Amino acid sequence: MTAPVDGGPPPRLQAVHLGKEFEQPRLGRRITVLDDLTLAVGRGEFLALVGPSGCGKTTLLHVLDGLVPPTRGQVLIDGQRASALGRERAMVFQDAALLPWRTTVENIAYGLECLDVRRPDALAAARRWLTAVGLEGFGEHYPHELSGGMQQRVNLARALAVEPAILLMDEPFASLDAQTRETMQAEFLRIWARTAKTVVFVTHMISEALYLADRVVVLTGRPARVQETIAVELPRPRDHSVRRTAWFRDCEDHVRELLSAVAPPDRVRGAGAAELSSGDGAGRASPRGRA
Repeated sequence: MTAPVDGGPPPRLQAVHLGKEFEQPRLGRRITVLDDLTLAVGRGEFLALVGPSGCGKTTLLHVLDGLVPPTRGQVLIDGQRASALGRERAMVFQDAALLPWRTTVENIAYGLECLDVRRPDALAAARRWLTAVGLEGFGEHYPHELSGGMQQRVNLARALAVEPAILLMDEPFASLDAQTRETMQAEFLRIWARTAKTVVFVTHMISEALYLADRVVVLTGRPARVQETIAVELPRPRDHSVRRTAWFRDCEDHVRELLSAVAPPDRVRGAGAAELSSGDGAGRASPRGRA
């Protein structure tokens, strides 16, 4: 899978027969989280991942990012085996994880400083991204002085500032209220259209996946495999009115049925069913990354 059949350029990002197992010494067993998972993401494509809670979506992002090595298979970037960690990828976590003693612009610059970019140059780049994410006038504010939506904009700007080709996003809007979440979805689509990043976006909200993505990959329960891939047949640019189209409603119902079929029974009844359908209550502990 190092090159497409037609001889054109390879996909920007590929997972090739990925498997991931974790040791559980206390229980004397190994747990398989990913099993023979293969997918490809094109240059500038927006791919969303949905799947039952606990199926391995976050683990998959960590393997794609190089934070966690696969047990089997490989990750390719532009047809070449990916290094453990590389500047071509950046992760946006659910928790903004901002450094409380740093101002907004200093938090945005932090990733660049970790890459040994001179501080004046890092701050100059941070100020440009400050404007791009709509935070003009808040560069000298500290995290506790920002709303949740503003903190997440800083989180996004920090990832974008390192100029990655690939953006990996782990439920970045899950902790926001519904109105702020919709605003951030629209804002991110604007930024994505301008930057042409390749995006892999994990979400529990089916409507969010369909609204944002070019394709939606539905995963099975653990161990995660690709259950179905859905091409989103909606023109761009999009606004929230597409959620009222017949295609959108039918596709949302179809994905919900796929998820319900593989989720444990206690995740399909009561609150679990609501989470599968709407993403409500999906705020859950997120891993700490390169903050």
